[in-house]
Amino acid sequence: MSLDTLAAPASHAIEVRHSRFQARATAVETVAAAQAWLQEVAIANANHNCWAWRIGGDYRSSDDGEPAGTAGRPILSVIDGQGFDRVAVVVTRWFGGIKLGAGGLVRAYGGAAAECLRLAERLPLVARVELVLHAGFDDLGAVHTALEAFAAEKLDETFAAEGARFRLRLPELRADDLKTHLRDATRDRVRFDGDA
Repeated sequence: MSLDTLAAPASHAIEVRHSRFQARATAVETVAAAQAWLQEVAIANANHNCWAWRIGGDYRSSDDGEPAGTAGRPILSVIDGQGFDRVAVVVTRWFGGIKLGAGGLVRAYGGAAAECLRLAERLPLVARVELVLHAGFDDLGAVHTALEAFAAEKLDETFAAEGARFRLRLPELRADDLKTHLRDATRDRVRFDGDA
């Protein structure tokens, strides 16, 4: 399954037996960004700010005082179930005076998060790879032209007596095409680390 992140922040509110639930979601790139966003959007006068986030293999969730497993895990399950990555979701609850029970809480937190993400604008995540390229000075013009044409991000560039070394990041699906193009454009003078 291909994964998506959010194209823009999203929110959705529901009411369940007089309790208000407001779900808010945003795209996050790092654990630090997720934690900072959660602190920023937590509403102090609410009863609970329950949350979950996933960034690749890293994930966390919090029930924020609700019974264990009734808020954070359902939110995380929604993130995973809808095919999202690099996303943080917080569901804020204002208690309405009627207890919902464990099942009711799971449905309310999960439902608010699910509808928020369902209505949100998705942005496909593209798998990216890093390559190390070595090129002589005579081939630098061809290399720079190709990097732009193949949407390659230059992470690092160092120079030595024999030429330049580039550390690149680009969409995985374009890596082989970039290699073939540069070998053709430089008459096979460029080298990529890991190639025979």
